[in-house]
Amino acid sequence: QVQLVESGGGLVQPGGSLRLSCAASGSIFSIPSMGWYRQAPGKQRELVASITSGGLTNYANSVKGRFTISRDNAKNTVYLQMNTLKPDDTAVYYCNAYRGFVNYWGQGTQVTVSS
Repeated sequence: QVQLVESGGGLVQPGGSLRLSCAASGSIFSIPSMGWYRQAPGKQRELVASITSGGLTNYANSVKGRFTISRDNAKNTVYLQMNTLKPDDTAVYYCNAYRGFVNYWGQGTQVTVSS
């Protein structure tokens, strides 16, 4: 069982930055893949970024060059640095861990980009 707790969401103006954190209940060293997803009102949940245990990253086209995912195995934490935020980035952001053919999810954190 993996428990995930997100933090760092909030209200930010267009062009601003936020850093989301996802703290896992145990070691993430052996978790093959962790990532961030988001879901805007009326839309399906979509992958934002993912990172493997070896450090390989993958990004949605809409966030490439603006968002950076990273993981700190010593702190059992995954981060999402979001820069140059746009109103279209407004959504609930969910942390995800995939291990043993099971997807684990956090409770989500709201990100609102608005002037």
